Amino acid sequence: MSSTVPASTIPQRMPRKAAAAAFVGSALEYYDFFIYGAAAALVFNHIFFSAADPAIATIASLATFGVGYVARPFGGLILGHFGDRIGRKRVLILTLVIMGVASLAIGFLPTYDQIGAFAPALLVLCRLAQGFSAGGEAAGASTLAIEHAPEHRRAFFSGFTMTGYAAGMVLATIVFIPVAALPEDQLYAWGWRVPFLLSAVVLVVAYIVRSRLDETPVFAETKSVAAVERFPAAQVFRHQWRDVVRVLVCSLFAVTQTVFTVFGLAYATSPAVGIDRGTMLWVATVSIAGSLVTIPLFSALSDRIGRRPVWIIGTLGSAATIFLYFWAISTGSIPLIFLGGFLNMTLFYSMVNGLWPSFFTEMFAAPVRYSGFAIGTQLGFLLAGFAPSICYALLGSGIDGWVPVAVFTAATMVLSAIAAVTARETFRVPTALLGADALRVEAPERRRSTVGAG
Repeated sequence: MSSTVPASTIPQRMPRKAAAAAFVGSALEYYDFFIYGAAAALVFNHIFFSAADPAIATIASLATFGVGYVARPFGGLILGHFGDRIGRKRVLILTLVIMGVASLAIGFLPTYDQIGAFAPALLVLCRLAQGFSAGGEAAGASTLAIEHAPEHRRAFFSGFTMTGYAAGMVLATIVFIPVAALPEDQLYAWGWRVPFLLSAVVLVVAYIVRSRLDETPVFAETKSVAAVERFPAAQVFRHQWRDVVRVLVCSLFAVTQTVFTVFGLAYATSPAVGIDRGTMLWVATVSIAGSLVTIPLFSALSDRIGRRPVWIIGTLGSAATIFLYFWAISTGSIPLIFLGGFLNMTLFYSMVNGLWPSFFTEMFAAPVRYSGFAIGTQLGFLLAGFAPSICYALLGSGIDGWVPVAVFTAATMVLSAIAAVTARETFRVPTALLGADALRVEAPERRRSTVGAG
């Protein structure tokens, strides 16, 4: 028994279509992720918190970025429930619509000077909607790609979820660089709105691609043998709570991303350091653009040698190189900053970032896969959301003020590596049997044959 549906019955183009659907959805999510993070680091403190002390305004602005992560676990719970109940495809179309509408709404928001405290309140509301949507997006896209993928290439095809991440963030920085170069009065008056309004284009493309995709054969088979769980979240906590906790701790790896892209931008462009906004945006662009190459390579590598070795090397390497990155920023040396960004983000972080869609998905059985993945990751990502604000509070004075920030970030990567050591190796387990022992269920083919024999 090698799969839920024999390979011969699955159209050869379907894995590629599923990978494309995962790619474009993630591109939209991370386009919105980065433009919000960049705006929170560079702009929102001036237009939504203009009445506050500058330091407090910066912390408040970064905190609105973190607010989205508060909504993610709720999105993971609710959207994961329906993803396991009614199908992966329908929920993934819904996540696109919510994310796109919320991002467009931010582009039309009035400022604090126009409507006072209602402005940041509306910003937080939009950010909560973004977070709710994101809570179900990655889990659904990864599950969709895994369940359409060939047995021996699951990591490679699901890795396109995170290749979409890289593409979305590169697109966002390309859009934001000329915006950030505007004179401050134009940037604060209208320029910051442009990237949010342009998200409509990505939304339309993503919607078209996803609406043309079929439901996954794994979910269709699960539904056909009446194995759909009535309350998937309850079942996953009953039978696979250890895997939920394991995914939660492994998900702390995401702290590095928010520290690199959001806090790093705010820190480097602060008066104390004084690096140009455009330069730091280019650092992010080049570092993440390289991931378009390294993510597929490392994903394919894990299909050959396993998930855990690649994960552990990536997390520990990223933990070490975050020190180099912040030290380089403190020196003001642009070549060293680019080198630090390459080693941390393009090389080591890509090992982890391309792998978590398959590594986490494969821990759970099909009837609870969407829920288990979504709940575990979004609880873990909660710390990542507030990491920029935490790092700003940890930041010390003087040339070595960045050290507590690097220690905090590295510690989360080490914890992620430790959690990965405790995980089952799944790269050779047939898709139909993933998580089956933990959930105490048989694969659908075996259940169906048993019923027929009776």
